[in-house]
Amino acid sequence: METDSLLPADGTSGGDYGASRSESESGGGEGPDIRRRMSYSVTGDSCSLEGESAEGDLYIQQAVVFIEDAIQYRSINHRVDSSSLRLYRGYYSRICQWGLGLFIAVVLLLAFVERPSSLSISSDPRRQSPAWEPPCGFTETIEMICLIIFTLDLAVKSYLIGWEEFRKNKWLIGYTVVISVSVIDWVLSVSMVCDEKLRVRRLLRPFFLLQNSSLMKKTLKCIRRTLPEIASVFLLLALHLCLFTMVGMLLFAKTSDPKKNGEWEAHFRNLPSSVTSLLVLLTTANNPDVMLPAYSLNRGYVIFFVAFSIIGTYCLMNLLTAIIYNQFRGYLLISVQASIIRRRLGIRAAFQVLSCQGAHRTAEEQVSVDVVLEVMFRVKMKSYYRNAITTAARQYADVGFMDRDQFTKIFDELDKDQIKQHPPLPQYRSPLLQKVQVIFSHHLLTVFGNAVALANVMCICTVLVLNSEEATDERDEFFLEIINLCFILYYLFEMSVKLFAFGLRGYLSYRNNIFDGFITLLLLALQLTIFITYRIPNSGDPSLHSRLSLWEMVRLVNLLIVFRFLRIIPDIKLMALVASTLLDLVKNLRAFAGILVVVYYVYAVFGIWLFEGAIKPSPDIGPMSTTSMENITSNSSVTCGTYEQLNYWPNNFDDFAAAIILLYDVMVVNNWQVFIEAYSKYTTEWSKLYFVSWWLTSSVMWVNLFVALILENFTYKWDRSHSCSVTDVERIRYQTSVQLMFREQIQEPTEEELVCQLHQHPHLRLRW
Repeated sequence: METDSLLPADGTSGGDYGASRSESESGGGEGPDIRRRMSYSVTGDSCSLEGESAEGDLYIQQAVVFIEDAIQYRSINHRVDSSSLRLYRGYYSRICQWGLGLFIAVVLLLAFVERPSSLSISSDPRRQSPAWEPPCGFTETIEMICLIIFTLDLAVKSYLIGWEEFRKNKWLIGYTVVISVSVIDWVLSVSMVCDEKLRVRRLLRPFFLLQNSSLMKKTLKCIRRTLPEIASVFLLLALHLCLFTMVGMLLFAKTSDPKKNGEWEAHFRNLPSSVTSLLVLLTTANNPDVMLPAYSLNRGYVIFFVAFSIIGTYCLMNLLTAIIYNQFRGYLLISVQASIIRRRLGIRAAFQVLSCQGAHRTAEEQVSVDVVLEVMFRVKMKSYYRNAITTAARQYADVGFMDRDQFTKIFDELDKDQIKQHPPLPQYRSPLLQKVQVIFSHHLLTVFGNAVALANVMCICTVLVLNSEEATDERDEFFLEIINLCFILYYLFEMSVKLFAFGLRGYLSYRNNIFDGFITLLLLALQLTIFITYRIPNSGDPSLHSRLSLWEMVRLVNLLIVFRFLRIIPDIKLMALVASTLLDLVKNLRAFAGILVVVYYVYAVFGIWLFEGAIKPSPDIGPMSTTSMENITSNSSVTCGTYEQLNYWPNNFDDFAAAIILLYDVMVVNNWQVFIEAYSKYTTEWSKLYFVSWWLTSSVMWVNLFVALILENFTYKWDRSHSCSVTDVERIRYQTSVQLMFREQIQEPTEEELVCQLHQHPHLRLRW
């Protein structure tokens, strides 16, 4: 389960049960099972525990769980008795959460196997390649196992938060409804021997992915709140489109001269055709084709199309992007504010339960340092941050106790960047070896190695250009092989001297050294294989020569050498930041990409329902030709630029995989008018609404938002590293969670707010 944090503090997944107390209306009523509720009385020098025996270990268990909740930005509104805490930690363990994620992935991937199956070589209907259809009951059995797991997941979540909280949680209620509808639809499917035409549960499966990620839920909530704010811009865009449509229909009306009706016939024949042509022009996909018939008659007509593009494409669309990001960012800040409150509340709750253990010693609320160290030993988190927090806590070892402010302050280490410490250099007694070590550990050796790698790539590029017109079996690879061998020997020398200078542990502490060393050893192994196979007479298996030619092996060596050139990235600050940003996007923006996966899934299912088998090649169209010229010749009878002439047959809704690819093609808006025209021709004009809504959802809304968040991520890193050197950038592992990206705009909760939140805990009763 994914956490709010885009960079989880312990590397595990986590989540919450829904909105926190700061996001949803909280209730202070007691549940029916009063015996499971913990009640504390912290007055003066006494601390009593009602409902269970006052075991000191229970305080520590509760503090451990509260701190883990704070690290993962989870809600603390769950049961806090001993057995429930063990169940809670087991549920959020790495194995359990990865297992749950695996079952979610399996149930989503069933769409590729179910009818219509995507398990075929090609999606082109002209190839007539039959797809493998699973027998009835195969996918249904797998799906039922997944539904049973989801039911257990729902039962555990419901038990841990209690009935009172369950009734207020819309996501868990929706979880229950989705599972129930899926089971009913599953029963109907089995009773009909898998011959049903419509599987409603396929449309509901993305909900399992959404409800398992708290950040996805927050993102979806922010998007939903953003929609009314951008409605005015959509209205302005629609007004702009309608106005120019009317003007275009007046300018390019049908005349008595057929030679002047090219624009009318192609783009402005009727209202749907006019709107579609200008809508596509808004994305520049049909520019300049849409204006050429009129432009060839009179160059003045270009004013109409240029004015439309400037106002719509370059003004309104960019304004829409800015408004989408600005409004979404505002709601995301509100959500991030709630996440920060969760972290502070978890830490505050941990202090409160730990202060009960030592409340008999002093009238003030204090926590023993030894108890804090014991708690941190049990907390599941990254060792780096555990060491940093325990080191900060040991500063108060002389006093023996920590007050509330001191306890809260030591957890500020969670928000700091991780500084990677490299092992010390090995010590050599010989003065000569010491001087050699200084030379080979200098940064200039890496710079020189980068220059050598660049020279190697340039040599490969030169040879490829000179031999570009020759067939692979006619090329003489001896010269290039000798060049590569010389460079590989230098790479081996560089790796050896770095191992001597830094030692094995020091060498492996640099990620670029690991990459460089692995590629170098692989290159050496390939070069030895080439030498043994092709240079030693009568060596090796003769059949090997026919299976793997010299060119294929040299080509593999060249690919690895080019790939090895990426080693320069860590040595250039801007490139290092860009590469680090991309890696963070892969690791940390999973929730935002997850929403896009959900949208793709839903639209693909709808597309299959609406358009499966809608476009079929006519019987006189044979299998796909082998060359482009043959394709052009065979399609000379159809209109240029159409679905049929462009051989877009593999892009269809005949199976789930093909539907995903078609949606991607429409999202990048390159020739997307071809699909609109084809499906409106073979089905109905109303099919245009499907493609236009997909374009608005994917290209206008989500892609622009994703780009804006990439910029936010990169700007955050750039602002924090502009004063750092290249070496510092390599050593610092930036904390790039959403919470920290917006850290400067977030307001810290007050003590009164935290105390109020603690008093409203449904299972923890505190009397002050």
